[in-house]
Amino acid sequence: MTVVTNTKTLDHIVHLTPPGSVLETSERFRELGFKVIPGGTHVDGLTANALVVFEDGIYLELISYTHPKSHYPPGTPEREKRDHHEWATKTPGWIDFAFHGNGSLQNRISDIINGRARKDRSGAFYVPEWPAGRKRPDGKVLKWVISAPTPEKRGTLPFFCGDVTPREWRVPADPASNTDHPSTARGIAHVRVLTNNFHTMSQQLESVIGDPPTSASEREAAWVLDTVNHKGPKLILQAPDSDDEAAFVASEGTGIYEVAFLIKHGKSGGSHNTPYGKIKWIPEA
Repeated sequence: MTVVTNTKTLDHIVHLTPPGSVLETSERFRELGFKVIPGGTHVDGLTANALVVFEDGIYLELISYTHPKSHYPPGTPEREKRDHHEWATKTPGWIDFAFHGNGSLQNRISDIINGRARKDRSGAFYVPEWPAGRKRPDGKVLKWVISAPTPEKRGTLPFFCGDVTPREWRVPADPASNTDHPSTARGIAHVRVLTNNFHTMSQQLESVIGDPPTSASEREAAWVLDTVNHKGPKLILQAPDSDDEAAFVASEGTGIYEVAFLIKHGKSGGSHNTPYGKIKWIPEA
């Protein structure tokens, strides 16, 4: 029997801040109206995080390196790992996003996407999977499998995080108060990615997602994604339309420009800034 693997379920969005700043960033997100939950330290010891979990099952990962590069003596294995970490060259802000994987090192998502990419000739290429994990403050060890594009595509194409241990260990939505945000944020409305390589990126995202855009024009394409709970959030790919957007692309290349959150009907919408990224509030209809 053929196993069908969903490759369009939005799992989480990654927000990077300077080394050692997880607690400071957590406080800033609380001021913006989010409930922030302590996360822990990843198994390589290089990064630590905190989480913002939503009713729709998606979460924000507020991450920073535990130490600056200068902490590790040049030429040591620790410095080598730090220098070659997947986000080592990223500028603080929204740096990456993950889809939900299948947790398998045998039925590999990389093989699925690479097969589509060869057929589509899109150039979307994913490297072989590897195991990863994190230790929570309570001592519980979490394990998952990562499927990721080639390093130059990190943050432009999604990576996949597939749980080996139960997902609820990684995404603590229980008790319900963990998803009760003062801002009334219920979940993700959209993730907006800007690019100067619109045609190529649209083709590559289609290879990853496995479906054509639900809407498309010469400068914008959008896909309706799944979540672990229901359908709804959009992934929007756009060519820049304003001076600010053009400056972002000139500085960062293709990347996440804005994350929008659904808030309770009747609340005021609008845009704000995290310490290093843009957010938008969208009231529910």
